[in-house]
Amino acid sequence: MSFFKGLSKTRTSFFGRIANMLGASEIDEDTWDDIEAILIQADLGVDTTLMIIDKLKARGITQVDELQSALREELQALLSFPPTPNISGREISIVLVVGVNGSGKTTSIGKLAHRLNISGRKVMLAAGDTFRAAAIDQLKTWGERIDVPVIANKPGSDPAAVVYDATEAAKSRGRDILLVDTAGRLHTNYNLMEELAKIRQVSSKVVPDAPHEVWLVLDGTTGQNALQQAKKFKELIDVTGVIITKLDSSAKGGIVFAVYNELQLPVHYVGLGEGINDLILFNPEIFVKSLFDEN
Repeated sequence: MSFFKGLSKTRTSFFGRIANMLGASEIDEDTWDDIEAILIQADLGVDTTLMIIDKLKARGITQVDELQSALREELQALLSFPPTPNISGREISIVLVVGVNGSGKTTSIGKLAHRLNISGRKVMLAAGDTFRAAAIDQLKTWGERIDVPVIANKPGSDPAAVVYDATEAAKSRGRDILLVDTAGRLHTNYNLMEELAKIRQVSSKVVPDAPHEVWLVLDGTTGQNALQQAKKFKELIDVTGVIITKLDSSAKGGIVFAVYNELQLPVHYVGLGEGINDLILFNPEIFVKSLFDEN
């Protein structure tokens, strides 16, 4: 699915309203209040919205019809730092994928593995979510579907041991990228966060500089709740990037801007549909354009 189609709900519900309200009149305080309300409702969050409003006001714009292009430029600037994932240039790259239950984490891993596999990468999956038998089965099903090997153990086994075995297996079999599923956990559960730290340590015993990336999966339909989860994850573990799922189901795609501004983290991939090819490499320029334009 394309960005233009996948972001239709957000474009229609919020950013389209900005286009509809802009005419040739002069800007007044009501104009700023309207823009502020729309951006907050689109899940940019209060802090990010106020920063954008301040930047727009500092431009000295006086006519409403100048606002849209200025807003697009400021939103684009917010997504300016490089989003390129650090998963190349070494014998093997190891990526931990973390997130709370229901965020779409395991499904995203399967789609990501498929994307990397068809691009020529030698992918392996590790079923590090040993707390739920269904999670192990789900990852194995994905592995069979996309022809990617999965290293797993029995439910209830030590997740760190699974990751150790998977890291050794990936290295010995010449795999160049290992994606590690982890238990969906509440960001308030300290013990489970400690388990993630243990998994990091174990992988580095086999590959000294591992893991090379820690990607947090956020459900795009939960808006500011997802942002609060992300802040806690970032406090406790070294998150390096974000995958935002279900953006096609949300009318509030502004969460992307809040992730960049408040977390200072890049978005690497976004989910724009249920199909196997609907996990899309994030493109900031096309993303912003898609919020305002239909094609």
